[in-house]
Amino acid sequence: MSLRNKLYYSLINNSSHNALCIQGCYCNYNQLSERVACIQQTLINHSVSPSRIGIVLSDTVDTYAAIVAILLLGKTYVPLHPSHPAERIQQIVSQADLDIALTSSALSNLENITCVDMSSLIADGNSPIISKGDFSNSYAYILFTSGSTGIPKGTPITYGNLDSFATGFYAIGYQLTPQDRCLQMFDLTFDLSVVSYLMPLCAGACVYTLPDKGMKFTNVYSVLEEHTITFALMVPSILSFLRQYFSEIHLPQLRYSLFCGEALSADLVTEWQKCVPNATIDNVYGPTEATIFCTWYRIDTTGTVGATNGVVWIGKPMLGVNTVVADDEGNLIPTGEKGELCLSGNQVTKGYLDNEKNKTAFFTLNGEQYYRTGDLVLLHTDGNYIYCGRSDHQVKIQGFRIELAEIEHHARTAFGCHAVAIVFTNPQGINQIELVLETEATNKSDIASTLKSLMPAYMLPAGIHFVKPLPLNINGKTDRKELAKQIAIAI
Repeated sequence: MSLRNKLYYSLINNSSHNALCIQGCYCNYNQLSERVACIQQTLINHSVSPSRIGIVLSDTVDTYAAIVAILLLGKTYVPLHPSHPAERIQQIVSQADLDIALTSSALSNLENITCVDMSSLIADGNSPIISKGDFSNSYAYILFTSGSTGIPKGTPITYGNLDSFATGFYAIGYQLTPQDRCLQMFDLTFDLSVVSYLMPLCAGACVYTLPDKGMKFTNVYSVLEEHTITFALMVPSILSFLRQYFSEIHLPQLRYSLFCGEALSADLVTEWQKCVPNATIDNVYGPTEATIFCTWYRIDTTGTVGATNGVVWIGKPMLGVNTVVADDEGNLIPTGEKGELCLSGNQVTKGYLDNEKNKTAFFTLNGEQYYRTGDLVLLHTDGNYIYCGRSDHQVKIQGFRIELAEIEHHARTAFGCHAVAIVFTNPQGINQIELVLETEATNKSDIASTLKSLMPAYMLPAGIHFVKPLPLNINGKTDRKELAKQIAIAI
């Protein structure tokens, strides 16, 4: 059964069960279905019958109802974050070829797009939810990640990709039921959100989002404890923040504790096991291009953890995912030697919206297309992959994948000088970005304000530094290692 069919029958068969808990307020499957039907009728009646629909994100029932409505119609949703710079949103609207966006609040400064206020839509109570045909080759969603040129990079995921992910998800052994309570801690522009709401809704479970107020990491623990969460996918930086409270944390109800989005520290997860004595703990890995995650490693209940340099292995490929380790030319690298992890299979996108980017991101091996992840790995003799870091300057901050080159592009364009973005690990074990400008010292507040208007909050540097001239290596290139040493003294 396709994931769309599972979702459709879950809405019908679980009408009295809670589907969502948002800001402490519950919405059952019957109420969710009414909003889904209402939104579907609006889209069907729209004058141009759009195939791609923007969703202006907010933490409301209507936002999730809009996603479900679009998926059941076999159309494509494109999340638009209202707090992101207007120029960035406009670029996404243009690349995705959107002419309609569903919103719960006004989205200003956008051109050539109609915004429909979902809060003004009134359900007639008689319209059934609709699930149409087979759309396996059609796009289910398009997510935009950081691009090295300063222009967001559109990654389309098909319904077939999603179905393949679901097959692999269930093959691992995850079994969600209407009795499960599932954490959804991610921004809806981040693909880890998809598994956090879609798999629970397909099972008739309840999805719990985070409160708006307070610190995100603190709110995660509050939701885990207060709502006795049974399924939670989190970024490892959550553990870094909560570590000081581990002695007080006891979550015996948690059945599945998954981590993804960043390197997972072995010592942290070993301590976490004591907090979640009944949980299956998995380290999962995957780029947006491979549909959420595509490899998994299970932490042994005895406390034995496969790790290299303190980082937990990313494990073995999910069912249907093909993996190879290759060099820059696409030649296979022998087991035990470091190389770039490359992926193929039905979970992997066929390419970006921008065909030019496909030339360097994909290659063909034995008649099959592979995606270059940019992640360096070693293949252990037991079949588990060992994560060894990035092959470029792409990093993950709070789970978001970021091209340091994009930050440098915006800074260089805005301030007319050389800019270098460097990643440091703070005392809490969390990555942070420091920006270095090759110019005389000036007002940091003005610089920070300008950057805030150009980039999402998760891309903003934690600190700004002025170094003139920048140190160079023997090849005449910026010596990032030497620069990092200089900056480390200042932070």
